[in-house]
This record gives sequence, structure tokens and C-alpha cells, in this order.
Amino acid sequence: MDLLQSSYTPDDEDDDEQQPLSSPDASPLRLPAKSAAPAVDDTALALSAAAASTSRPLDPSLHLVPFNPTADQLWAPVLGPQHPHAPISSASGNRNHKLGHVEDAAVLPFLFDEQYNTFHRFGYAADPSGLHIVGDAQPSAEPDTVYNLAPSEHKRRRLQSKDEEGANQEPLPPEAKNPASDEWILRNKQSPWAGKKEAPPAELTEEQRQYAEAHAAKKAEKEARGEGKGEKSDMVAKSTFHGKEERDYQGRSWITPPKDAKASNERCYIPKRCVHEWVGHTKGVSAIRFFPKYGHLLLSASMDCKIKIWDVLESRTCMRTYMGHSKAVRDISFSNDGTKFLSAGYDRNIQYWDTETGQVISTFSTGKVPYVVKLNPDEDKQHVLLAGMSDKKIVQWDMKSGQITQEYDQHLGAVNTITFVDNNRRFVTSSDDKSLRVWEFGIPVVIKYISEPHMHSMPSISLHPNSNWLAAQSLDNQILIYSTKERFQLNKKKRFAGHIVAGYACQVNFSPDGRFVMSGDGEGSCWFWDWKSCRRFKTLKCHNGVCIGCEWHPLETSKVATCGWDGVIKYW
Repeated sequence: MDLLQSSYTPDDEDDDEQQPLSSPDASPLRLPAKSAAPAVDDTALALSAAAASTSRPLDPSLHLVPFNPTADQLWAPVLGPQHPHAPISSASGNRNHKLGHVEDAAVLPFLFDEQYNTFHRFGYAADPSGLHIVGDAQPSAEPDTVYNLAPSEHKRRRLQSKDEEGANQEPLPPEAKNPASDEWILRNKQSPWAGKKEAPPAELTEEQRQYAEAHAAKKAEKEARGEGKGEKSDMVAKSTFHGKEERDYQGRSWITPPKDAKASNERCYIPKRCVHEWVGHTKGVSAIRFFPKYGHLLLSASMDCKIKIWDVLESRTCMRTYMGHSKAVRDISFSNDGTKFLSAGYDRNIQYWDTETGQVISTFSTGKVPYVVKLNPDEDKQHVLLAGMSDKKIVQWDMKSGQITQEYDQHLGAVNTITFVDNNRRFVTSSDDKSLRVWEFGIPVVIKYISEPHMHSMPSISLHPNSNWLAAQSLDNQILIYSTKERFQLNKKKRFAGHIVAGYACQVNFSPDGRFVMSGDGEGSCWFWDWKSCRRFKTLKCHNGVCIGCEWHPLETSKVATCGWDGVIKYW
């Protein structure tokens, strides 16, 4: 009863008042459990259990570890017996190789090669930790590697090893010192075939002797002509005038443009039919150029080593023939006023001609084939000549002094085109290395290098009349458009295709108003595209062979000249 009374509290009274004991819903009285044992602090017990769990080895079958084990626990061998057919794990003895445990080490290729070569050269090397030396031969002092030894030390050690080898070898027999003996040949041979004695050279047969004499005579004749090593040819440059008279009754030269020559219409139209053919070259025509600004004369370069100029407006006949190259003519270029022009031939010469008289003013050569020649378009720099050569260089001459003033040497292939942009302060070159490079004039440093994996060689580049775009003939049968602004970006929205030019350096050109793009192709056709829509506008069948060149007349807005490898120049 005393225990019941001691456990009775005033709260119980309230509960009794709220729910009388005599009610059927009342639960039986439950007494709280009390322990007579004193309270015990179990903190030390928990810490000791945790310490025991962290010190004992891990069970490999556990999937969850409730604490952070140490490296010794992770790699400790499994205690107790093992299944005889169970696979060997790294925890059971820490073996991942038949000879023990192999650790992965991150080593730079240079450091690995250094230690590898040092071990094979000196017989010792440092392990990846750098703390121990591995190998039979131990360094006497600070270990050296093959890369930090001076050349004199390498030489000293090499001589020392030779001396040691010589001391261990038996002395050579006397016949081993005679180069005529078999013993010497066997000891000094450099290949499996060097041990055999060479038989004395057999005498030439009569046929072989005749062939050798003919070859020597032909070589001497070729050197005498100056064709052997890029020497200047002895061919005398000459010119023939075919017109009626070189000056008219007023004393005007035959190259003087007509006074009333002006553009009949600013809008250009596509030609429809051939109005004239110029036939005079005996081989294919490689390039044509209209007289600057007026177009009353047409200059043509051919593979028959000749350059001809034709009258376009009146008689439409050949006016003059220029003969100065001993091989095919590759490229021609007028000066700004048309009174002079440049020609580049496969005889490795660049000749500067007077258009009116046909005289060669000067000749330039580096001993390499010039692929493209161009004068600086600035009026005050008309004496500066740029030539793209077959030896990957762009050479700049001062024609007044005849000296080479600059060489632009960055390309990896023969230079094909030179195009001035940005008010003639820069120029763009293309090459057989499938790249475009932009240069500051006079500075042999590339300011922009354009080369993509999908690019092909671009043997012809033309500048749009508004000077904002470059059209590049790509040898994957398309014409690509590049901006002439600072970044020289490819315009991916403009692409002209459909023609077949793979393997041919067909010229690409614009109409004077910039509305049309035109190009020859390998099948003898001339293609016209609309500049804005990039759609093919028209195709003319022009030549029986390759249509290599096309030029739009600067004033006659609907007339075009084309040339091909059939030796014919057509006016449309």
C-alpha cells in the first residue's frame, strides 16, 4: 500500500476525476519500472568497442563499412582458411602478378625514356619513386642519366668501355689488318653482302658504250643551251608587228585606247553566241588578259613559247607577237597603264616587256620556275614585282635596281596565286600545300593562315569588284568565297558548284558589276552563276579541250573572252 501511495500523484487525481475507476472503459493500473542498480556511464565502453572494430581486419564479404578503415586494414591478408578454388584477390596476399604486386605509376614519357636509356647505357636506373637505384651497376656518387651528362663525359665513358673491351679480347691476327684479306672483310662488314669481294668492273659492250656516248653528248648540248641548272637561255628575245602601221596619221601609237571608249551599260548580261575566234597559237593557250580599263587589246600566253596581242574592237587581228621564252609561257600580267607587261615561263625566266615596241626591258630569274607574276597595283609601286615560285617562295624584286628586296618563305608547296587586297596593303597567296596565307606587303610574316582538313589546292583566286570578297577555285569542283576583312572568314552561304575542274587550274572571274561569277572547266565549257542566289545561270560549250581561262570585257558589258588548250581564243 505504501508503494501504491508513493506512486500516486495529483495528476492521477485529475485523471480519476475525469474518468472514474468504476467505469468499464478504464484501463488497469500500470506501475512504472524502477531499477535498484546504480547508473553506469557507458561512454568508455562504446569507445573501446569502436577502437576494437577499427583495429580488427575487415571482412571481405561486407558490402558496407560503418567507419573509415586504414590502409593496413584494407590491404591486410584475409584471416582463416580459404576456398582452394577461389580466385586470388589483392586482399589475399596483395598479389596482382605472378611475381608479386605491381603498382601503377604515372611517369612522363621523357622521364621513362631517360631512365630506360640510362639503364641500358650505364646499367642502373631510378625507380618511379626516385628514392632507390635499381640495377647491378651502382653509381659511385650522384647518379647521372644519359641526358644530363656533358658530351665530353659521354666520349670519355665510350673510350673507357672500348679500352675495357679491347683488354678482354684476344689480339688480332696480322691478316685482319690487311684490307685485301677475307679476314678484314669479315670483321669490317656493314651488311650481309659486305663480306663478299667485289669483282672487277666488266668491260662495256659496244651497245652500252654507244648509249653512254650519246647520253654524254646530249647532256653537254643541254648544258650549252643553258637548260641544265636554271642558267639564262641564250635565246634572243624578238618581236614581230603584224598590223598595218605602228602609228596612225596623227602619230598615235597602236596601243592608244580610243577616246570614245566607255561603258555602254553598267548592267552586265550573259553572252549567248560566239562572235569571233582568234586562231594563231600552235599549242594550247594558258592565259588571256584584257588591256586595263579599256579592253581594246587582248594579250594571250601560249604553250608554243609565244605571247600574242590581238585587236578586239576593229580589225580583230593579231597585232604583235612576242618571242623571248624558250619554253611554254605560264602567266602574264599587265601594268596599270598597259604600256608594259610581265611574262613568266617554264624556262625559269620572268621578262618585263614593252607592249608597244616588243622589247624586253629586263629579265629576272632565281633558277626556279615562276608560277605567277604580279606587279604592285599602287601607282607609286609599279616598279615592284612579286613572283610565286616553284620552290615555295614569293620573291619580291625592285625592277629599277634589279635586286631581290624581299622573300616570303612560309608555304610548304609551290605558290599558285598572288592577290592584293585591303587597298594593296596586303596580299593573299595560295599554294599546292592546300592553304591560304595573308601577308603584309613588305613584311615576310604571315598575318593570317587558313588551312582546314577539308580544303583542297586553290590554283586560281579572283577579287570581287567591291573588294570585299575573294573567289577561290577549289580543286574539289567548287568555288569558295572568303571575306577580305580582318578575319578572312569562309562564307559558308556562298558556294558555286556543278563544273568539273579537278586537276586543272581553270580561272575564275567576275563580271564588272559583280552580279555574275564565271569559270571554265575541264570539259571545255564556261559556267556562269548568279552571285546572290549562287544558282547556275548558263553554261556555254566553248572549246574542244579544257577551257582554262575566261575574262569579262571591262567596257563591253555582255562580252566575254575564253581560251582553251585547243589553241583557240573565242570572243562571246
